[in-house]
Formats: sequence, structure tokens, C-alpha cells
Amino acid sequence: QVQLVESGGGLVQAGGSLKLSCAASERTFNSYTMGWFRQAPGKERELVARITWNGDSIYYADSVKGRFTISRDNSKSTVYLQMNSLKPEDTAKYYCAAKTPLNTRYNYWGQGTQVTVSS
Repeated sequence: QVQLVESGGGLVQAGGSLKLSCAASERTFNSYTMGWFRQAPGKERELVARITWNGDSIYYADSVKGRFTISRDNSKSTVYLQMNSLKPEDTAKYYCAAKTPLNTRYNYWGQGTQVTVSS
């Protein structure tokens, strides 16, 4: 069972920055595709960014391109989401998720961390 623990959320003014971290409990983390999702009240959960196990493929949602950066440190079993130029519409609960090898869906999820951007 993989445990994922997010941290780094909080309250920030528009235009500010936050860096989210997600630490995995398993040392096999370096074989997982990792994703950051978010869900705002009344909205569906959306994939914000995704990074493959070795970082050779990265995806960003159009709404965050140029502002967010996903990265990972496999030696620390941690994935990060650097969020710059934050907007009120980025307000949501952010979740990290892991897709283990041979799975087509993200099969492990963290508890989430709240990000609130004030205008």
C-alpha cells in the first residue's frame, strides 16, 4: 500500500507563489507516474500536471501552463508542484496521485492540501 502525503498548501494573495510537496512511503516511487489534481467546490476534479517516472514526459493543463512546474526527486520519493502567478481561480484542494506500473489509472491518492488564493 502506497501512502502519499501532501504539504505546502495555504492562503496566498493573487500573484503569489506556493510550492506543494508530496512524499511517498514506498521506495519504488521511482517507477510511478505522478500527477497533481485539483478540485474546487462544485467542480469536477481535474488533472493539473503529470510527470512520468524519469521525468521524460510532462503534461500541464492549459490553465496552468507557464505558471506551474511539476518536478520530482526520486532519491527523496517526493514530487513537487511549484505554483507561480497564482490566481483566485486556482483555489482548490490539491491532491497528488500515483499510477503504478501496469495500471492505466491513478491507483493511489493523497488526502489533499488546500490552496486558497485571495484577490
